[in-house]
Amino acid sequence: MGRYFLELAYKGAKYSGFQVQENAATIQSEVEKALAIFFKQKIDLTGSSRTDAGVHALQNYFHFDSPLLITNAHLYNINAILPSDIAVKKVYPVSAEAHARFHAILREYKYYIYTHKDPFLEDRAWYYPYKFDLGLLNQAAEIIRHSKDFTSFAKRNTQVNNFMCALSISEWVIENDCLVYHVQGNRFLRGMVRGLVGTMLKLGRGAISLEQFKAVIEARDCTKADFSTPAQGLFLVRVHYPDNFFH
Repeated sequence: MGRYFLELAYKGAKYSGFQVQENAATIQSEVEKALAIFFKQKIDLTGSSRTDAGVHALQNYFHFDSPLLITNAHLYNINAILPSDIAVKKVYPVSAEAHARFHAILREYKYYIYTHKDPFLEDRAWYYPYKFDLGLLNQAAEIIRHSKDFTSFAKRNTQVNNFMCALSISEWVIENDCLVYHVQGNRFLRGMVRGLVGTMLKLGRGAISLEQFKAVIEARDCTKADFSTPAQGLFLVRVHYPDNFFH
């Protein structure tokens, strides 16, 4: 029995999230279905990072065990079975102990916003036609980078033991005419990035002051944050593993 990592990318617009759910199409259910069709046996997948309904990924991973010898030569056939909005990119043989979720050391997200109507961005960014103060947004992002307790930015019923996260990147940048929030950390809570984006934008538009923004963090109360940010602007851009993990 060998263990493999499967790297994939997807547009999440048509799916009810990453992980398998009963009576709903998800990224995991579609990939498991394609693998079962091609290899003619059931393959159970374990994901590295869950993404919510409508969220996209440029890179995500599954791991799975199989007695078969599976190589990159199989990817063309698997992709031919998969829907056009999901693509498997590489398969890696790994050690039997390697775990897609528990061995990931960093996860990196970007949230894309555009301020002028653009039909080519409609399903990949948030149309936000308002003026904002980029300097204030980055002041907030720097405060976030030095924060540890993100209770205020976790949606209700988030089932975790603690709300502590360590962020190594938190910044607002302009990228290809989009305003982009770029964040990287060791872990993320359910709805966290969208809650951060929505709350910082209230500051950037002048709806709250910097002191009020700090108070949201210190309140440790998710009712104080703004989670109205839509899913289509959010991308999981990379999952990081230790050096030489795939060798």
